[in-house]
Amino acid sequence: MAELSEEQILNALSFVIEPDLGKDIVSLNLVEGITLEGNKLTFKLKVSNPSLQSKKRIEEACEHQLKQKLKRDLDLNIEFEALPKSKDREVEQRSALPGVKHIIAISSGKGGVGKSTITSNLAVGLSKAGYRVGLIDADIYGPSMPLMFDVLFDKPKPIEINGKPKIAPVESYGVKLMSIGFFAGINDAVVWRGPMASKALEQMISDVHWGELDIMLLDLPPGTGDIHLTLVQAAPVSGAIVVSTPQPVALADARKGVSMFRLDSINIPVVGIVENMSYFVPPDAPEKKYYIFGMEGAKDLSSQMKVPFLGEIPLVQGIREAGDVGRPAVLQENTAQSKAFDELIENLVREIKLEKGA
Repeated sequence: MAELSEEQILNALSFVIEPDLGKDIVSLNLVEGITLEGNKLTFKLKVSNPSLQSKKRIEEACEHQLKQKLKRDLDLNIEFEALPKSKDREVEQRSALPGVKHIIAISSGKGGVGKSTITSNLAVGLSKAGYRVGLIDADIYGPSMPLMFDVLFDKPKPIEINGKPKIAPVESYGVKLMSIGFFAGINDAVVWRGPMASKALEQMISDVHWGELDIMLLDLPPGTGDIHLTLVQAAPVSGAIVVSTPQPVALADARKGVSMFRLDSINIPVVGIVENMSYFVPPDAPEKKYYIFGMEGAKDLSSQMKVPFLGEIPLVQGIREAGDVGRPAVLQENTAQSKAFDELIENLVREIKLEKGA
């Protein structure tokens, strides 16, 4: 009887689907260390669910496909190994947001510091630079992205992917976008208890067809709470950005935000601090700078907490006006604000080693 090659064995196993990940075990790089001695076939198999029942089902599927494709009765010995936690897996091996290379949460210790403005401009600027970008508006109680992206009346549409119902995100300025604001009336308040808000966030992560992305930005609500804990459990977040103004009252909360991500129960690296509303330059006196909220407070905080400083964004009327009409300021050419956002984006790209997909 002819000897079986590793290629033949892998081809047969490529018809076995990992139930939690929805793809075959070969393309997911879950099969390792194939050895065939006589009729005894041994290999290691990484699985998302290491329960006895789940392992039994996938073992039976392997036996069936090997027999069907190779026309041989093999003595199968599978050494099962559990995949690491979702955020530590290879991109294609994740059960949540597979195909998204970097998932960055954007947070602020307090409201009113311009976190959503920073997030929207980061997303559009990255898209303008050629990256594939997604954005989840996780600020459940104050969703602002539909307005900032000029898609206030758009609605996500249902689609079917591999026989499963999914939701197609709204697209604007090249960014794939999802927000609770698409499902609530413009004048309706979202009055939900913590578990309901957390469930809504989980659905925006798992029920939306995001496809292949270079980076996903998560616009978090201010402070610390249920949404933040849900996030780290539901999505493999690879890093966090903290936004603050230079004033001491905002910096005190920003410090707490950095400390939250460093908790053992969360353990997400803070990739940088952004200082918003850093200074004001009068249009009729461009040579002057007024440090209305204090000078370099967030920059000093980043140094104290040993966190990269990603950049400072000036207090400019045009940034507010651009957000209000749904055309982020980063799209403006050769302005102080667009240059500041471009520098911020360059620093982020370098910090997380962001690369463009095919």
